[in-house]
Amino acid sequence: MPNGILLALIAYASYSGSDAVIKSLGGQFTVFEIGFFATLFAGLFLFFTRPASERWRDFWRMKRPWAVQARAWAGIASGVLSVYAFTHIPLAEVYALIFLAPLLVTILSTVILKEKVGPWRWLAVIAGFAGVMLVVRPGFRELNLGHLAAFVNAFLAATSVILLRSLAQQEKRTSMLGVLVGYGLLFNGAGAAATSFTLPNAMQLVWLAMAGAFTAGGQFMQLLAAKYAPANRIAPTHYSQIVWAVILGALFFREYPDWLSLVGLAVVGGAGLLTMVREEARLGTVRWNPFARTRL
Repeated sequence: MPNGILLALIAYASYSGSDAVIKSLGGQFTVFEIGFFATLFAGLFLFFTRPASERWRDFWRMKRPWAVQARAWAGIASGVLSVYAFTHIPLAEVYALIFLAPLLVTILSTVILKEKVGPWRWLAVIAGFAGVMLVVRPGFRELNLGHLAAFVNAFLAATSVILLRSLAQQEKRTSMLGVLVGYGLLFNGAGAAATSFTLPNAMQLVWLAMAGAFTAGGQFMQLLAAKYAPANRIAPTHYSQIVWAVILGALFFREYPDWLSLVGLAVVGGAGLLTMVREEARLGTVRWNPFARTRL
């Protein structure tokens, strides 16, 4: 398996762990306070991931500052919306809507980044969207702000991936992570101060630290993955969270998707796998170099 895909799978597994911890904290803290502490602990862990050739004090030196900041704000808004969604609706439904992000990445990569996407991958996009509709079933079940938050989060996540890939070969890792963490602390800190702030106890701090550790691991692995594979190859790995949604939801939150939802999740997962298989078949005619850095 190419390095970029493997790293992306690990990244999304780590994100799923963070999502489950955040969901367990719903009702104990505000969205902003959860975001503040998760970002704080994630920043502490990411501090030690600095490449030897970079220095944190130079993180503000950027070649494309507006693009870096746009990616950071997209990530921050996506984080706030995901916290709200995870604490208000079942995991499987959140993931089903967030799974629109890889589909949007495939579309945006053709429009913005001029990547070539074949008919099989377009078929996968259509099938994935149909699978999402089977899970959420708009018009057949009550939708609330949690569903809207998850849907908007999908668009912001896709935007973040596209920006990340376009910046991966031009900007320092310390710049992309430093700006993201700095803005995240300021935004969530201001939101927590403006609402109701509750001081976490020792056990709650442990859980918040775990959420930060999982988030940091996901960010780090996603940055590495973006260097080794184009966006429309990394995007399908997002579907691996289908398994985590069902397992974590059932084990810890007593959320059991019905048979139609499971069919929808299977369709979404199948669409993602189809995309990966077709891409592997296309690349199988040439020698694959996992260290080739294709600009996205």
